[in-house]
Amino acid sequence: MQKFFKNIGLFFVLFIQIISVNATHNRAGEITYKQISDLTYEITVTTYTYKLSGVFRLELDVEWGDGTISTVNRTDSISLPDNYILSKYIATHTYPGPGIFEVLVQDPNRNYGVLNIPNSVNTVFSVKTVIFVNPDLGLNSTPVLLNLPIDKAAQFRVFTHNPGAYDPDGDSLSYKFTVCTGENGEPITGYSLPPATTSITIDPITGLMIWDAPPYVGKYNIAINIEEWRQKIKIGSITRDMQIDVYTTDNNNPVNDEIPDICVPVGDTASLNIRSTDPDLNIMTHAAVGGPFIFASNPAEIKTVKSVPGEIISEFTWATDCSHIRKTPFEILVTAKDDHPDINLVDNDQFTVKVIGPAPTGLNVEPGNAFARISWDTCACNATKYLVYRRDIPSYYSFDSCRTGLTEDDGYILVGESTDSIFIDNDFGEGLVQGIEYCYRVVSEYADGAQSYPSNEEVCISLAPGFPIMTNVSILTTDETNGEIMLKWDKPDRLDTVPGATGPYKFLIYRSDEIYGMRLQLIDSVDLNETPLDIDDTTFFDSGLNTLDSIYSYEVALYNDAPGNRFKIGIPQLASSLFLKLTPADNMVMMEIAKNTPWLDNEYIIYRLNETTMIYDSISLSSSRYFNDVGLANGSSYCYKVKSNGTYKDGINEYKTLNWSNDRCEIPEDYQRPCPPELTVTSSCDSLYNNLNWTNPNLSCADDVIAYKVYYSKLYDSSLDSIVRIEGAENNFFVHTPKESMGGCYSVSAVDSFGNESNLSYIRCVDICSYYKLPNVFSPNGDNLNDTYIAENPLDYVKKVDMKIFNRWGDLIFKTDNPLIEWDGKVQGTDRTVSNGVYYYICDVWEPRVTGLEIRNMVGFIHVYTGETGLIFE
Repeated sequence: MQKFFKNIGLFFVLFIQIISVNATHNRAGEITYKQISDLTYEITVTTYTYKLSGVFRLELDVEWGDGTISTVNRTDSISLPDNYILSKYIATHTYPGPGIFEVLVQDPNRNYGVLNIPNSVNTVFSVKTVIFVNPDLGLNSTPVLLNLPIDKAAQFRVFTHNPGAYDPDGDSLSYKFTVCTGENGEPITGYSLPPATTSITIDPITGLMIWDAPPYVGKYNIAINIEEWRQKIKIGSITRDMQIDVYTTDNNNPVNDEIPDICVPVGDTASLNIRSTDPDLNIMTHAAVGGPFIFASNPAEIKTVKSVPGEIISEFTWATDCSHIRKTPFEILVTAKDDHPDINLVDNDQFTVKVIGPAPTGLNVEPGNAFARISWDTCACNATKYLVYRRDIPSYYSFDSCRTGLTEDDGYILVGESTDSIFIDNDFGEGLVQGIEYCYRVVSEYADGAQSYPSNEEVCISLAPGFPIMTNVSILTTDETNGEIMLKWDKPDRLDTVPGATGPYKFLIYRSDEIYGMRLQLIDSVDLNETPLDIDDTTFFDSGLNTLDSIYSYEVALYNDAPGNRFKIGIPQLASSLFLKLTPADNMVMMEIAKNTPWLDNEYIIYRLNETTMIYDSISLSSSRYFNDVGLANGSSYCYKVKSNGTYKDGINEYKTLNWSNDRCEIPEDYQRPCPPELTVTSSCDSLYNNLNWTNPNLSCADDVIAYKVYYSKLYDSSLDSIVRIEGAENNFFVHTPKESMGGCYSVSAVDSFGNESNLSYIRCVDICSYYKLPNVFSPNGDNLNDTYIAENPLDYVKKVDMKIFNRWGDLIFKTDNPLIEWDGKVQGTDRTVSNGVYYYICDVWEPRVTGLEIRNMVGFIHVYTGETGLIFE
């Protein structure tokens, strides 16, 4: 008997909990998440309920948007002012693959008496969040809403609210009103924004909602949709649904003084005073929320320094460090709340704090003949790269505490970037020009794109004029082993003006197998006569080279070679040969001319070998180092060489120089991959197959796609295997019937007429159709109708189940691992049929999902009708 009453008590406790589920009065809520790995997310459902209703939701269902539902227990509960209860429910979920998923939570009842929601107490409360599962975007978490939705409004007074959204990833946020949602997340019929004497608006950038002003007393609900943007791409959204209670009162809102935005160099302390006044001379409090207050290292603080009736002053301080550097400024929401017997009113204002990385230091620049080598000290705050800027006109840059980086408006151009602390500027391969002063500044950049202040110091150089002056590096013979290059340089003059230069003289000739003169080696020398005027030998022929595949650079140094008085005269110039690079493509050959010369090449004459005359004919003139020879026949060989026309100066006069490149041949072929198709996959759950459709690249970005290859993997983290080749560009669909499970991942490639295969399309994954269901009623009464309890749609790929059925006292009366269940209504191990009643089941289902074999937990009730009325005590 004691067991009987104990079980009856347990039954009523369960009954009360079930009733409570249907009586919760929700005032506000939102769903946030943080990404754990590529496909796994932890979501937090936050609800704000009415404390005096006396009912509390101990668990709720989360619909993940992929066909699965989880029952999630409440993990935290906090009592708030004005009879609010804040509840949190936290759960983790792994998605089957990339896609867009809408996470939905719904509760049967909203709060009673919401004026802009018809019959609100019987209207489902729901909130939803959209997750963009895309591993290519990197990890992403929703913004955290730091400002609680519990402030009150006063009739005919301006009401403001800001969610206080902080995005831990530094993504951009936008705000807008949306419609409150009801059952299944659908917009509530008859919903409208609250009425206003003037207007109700929300700032799309700051998120500040202004209701000017509530004309009526009562309860109203609004929904704010917050969208996340990364590099101008929308990557997710969350919605806060919140209730606003409007009261009548003689109290007036406090007023904040204007709060300026501030910028601070990393390592400095950001500080400012915040002042608020109250027209009714109420005592006030300040509160502030924002990202800086939740940092683990050096969080921000706000402290009241003066509080008297009608006035409050608080000091905001934040000691910044390297972890606080971010591209997007931190937003701080300040709330002044008064203390009034009727109702506490607020004023909300926002300001921003931007923490800026340190300017690079230790800049140094070393001149070459046609390049400059810039170096600097690495940054203490772990910059990911450094941006190098150059000007050759007067600089217009002026320091500003909130300006980072440099632009063309400052008189600078970006000439390159480096992940190290050194950069060689050769003007994008064209070579710097002698006689011009070049000035440089460096900016450090961080992982999220945040930039530092420009370097305080600007370093400037004029290129070394070079001595002797190089005039030619021209390829005479192209060969892999017997190539020949001709070097020429100007005859030095005015040597008698060089202190200590008495002769004899010697030219030392150096060669490098690298374009910028790295690894220079002495290859020859030329002894000269004692008299400076007799230095006429200024030509050198370098042979035995691989001029077909290699580029060479040279330096000629002039030495005073007297015993005991040997020294180098001037700074030698460096000059490379012209190196022609060819790249075959579809019906064309793409050319690039690589070079590093102290002279300026004004134009390039392109020559192509005439197969009939076996003479090189000029086919084009180009001012660029890049040229495409088009309209060619695929499969035929074409040979080219280039002559450059340039000029050099000896300090006074300007002279022409002509130089030849290597000869090179190439065969145009279509080696270019076609662009990949765009794939969509849908599941036909009734027929147990997956439909694949994709775009035809010939309609947009290709012209000779002839086939497609379909790739498949039953698991997300497994490699894809080709399962079929489909001929014909117009046949852009495929129906796949998987053997073990509907779940799987697909990709498609395009194949062109030359056999080039495109990159794989974006991988699309689908999960199993969760159609395995358990009925909630059966009647084992011997009439041959519904006498056996059988699972609905017991799909072949359900590996096993663990089904347990209990009576109302919690006694186990049946268990099986048969996916069909096939319960005959008898107590297992006996011939006794159970009585009429409601029975509770727990069933674990092993299903092969796209993430592997996973267990789905199912719980529910079975209504049994047997015709028997007796109770069975097992």
